[in-house]
Amino acid sequence: MRAIWKGAVSFGLVSIGVKLYSATEEKDIRFHQVHRDDGGRIRYKRTCSVCGEEVSYDDIAKGYDLGGGEMVILTDADFADLPLTSSRAIDVLEFVPAEQVDPILYNKAYFLEPEGTATKPYVLLRDALADSERVAIVKVALRQREQLATLRVRDGVLLLNTMLWPDEVRTPDFGFLDEDLKVRPPELAMAASLIDSMAGEFQPDAFTDDYRAALQEVIDAKVEGREVVQPAEEEAAPAAAVDLMAALKASVERARVARGEAPSGGAGEPTPISSARSAKQTAKKTTAGRATAKKTTAKQTEPAKKAEPAKKTAAKKTTEKKATRTPAKKTAEKKTAPRRSA
Repeated sequence: MRAIWKGAVSFGLVSIGVKLYSATEEKDIRFHQVHRDDGGRIRYKRTCSVCGEEVSYDDIAKGYDLGGGEMVILTDADFADLPLTSSRAIDVLEFVPAEQVDPILYNKAYFLEPEGTATKPYVLLRDALADSERVAIVKVALRQREQLATLRVRDGVLLLNTMLWPDEVRTPDFGFLDEDLKVRPPELAMAASLIDSMAGEFQPDAFTDDYRAALQEVIDAKVEGREVVQPAEEEAAPAAAVDLMAALKASVERARVARGEAPSGGAGEPTPISSARSAKQTAKKTTAGRATAKKTTAKQTEPAKKAEPAKKTAAKKTTEKKATRTPAKKTAEKKTAPRRSA
């Protein structure tokens, strides 16, 4: 890391020399504007809107628009007279409980590293601040601007969080805030149950930027000359439910199932999710039953088909036997008949 600022933390009569480093970085994938035909970079010229000439950096000043076409021009000499340009101090103003600082005020984070022989007082301030369970409210001048900030301890290092000024936070002005909307107690209780079912410990590493990962994969595929595969589309979110209680109940059950818990049972009214699950299980059982019955029928039919030729053979033998015995019977009858007298 490269230090972007050097100064000192003023802690009462103690001065602690420090270096300032950016504690965060954006992982966004950046692109250049290029010519579609040949990939050439697009360049912009700084031209004056009055004379049309190209202007170099040395001839550029800062202007404050008064409106109506009037402009106040400020030069480097005007800024040189301000006390902030040479200020290199982080002045500790007071120590307050961390929960009293609204997170909306936080802007950017910086690490502080002790410089030179300032390690001992740095560690002293760090340990005292950690033991107090408070954060230090400080003022610091960065990039020609005075900023409010906090000092706290993170991973054994002093962390400076710059803050917005109170007048930089907008006041919400929405029409629904003036409406007399009342939430029924059962709806509030079900919403609280949903919150409880989705409660957990915050682990930042469990969340990823899926869009950035997919975009990087597309870029890598372009580089390697591979065919770019279109990522699978996510399942569309269900339409908003008209019945708020039904939607809350379904959400609670889905959260329980996602956490590996058994779905809520009992004789209560089934939720849309439990009804759908029961219908799915019934359909599976019906299909399995039909398949079993089909197999049984096929088994019973098969022996019957095999027995049919045997039946025909037996019938054939019986017929032959009858045919063989018929002449013998007639001969016996002939011998038994009485003789007639002459």
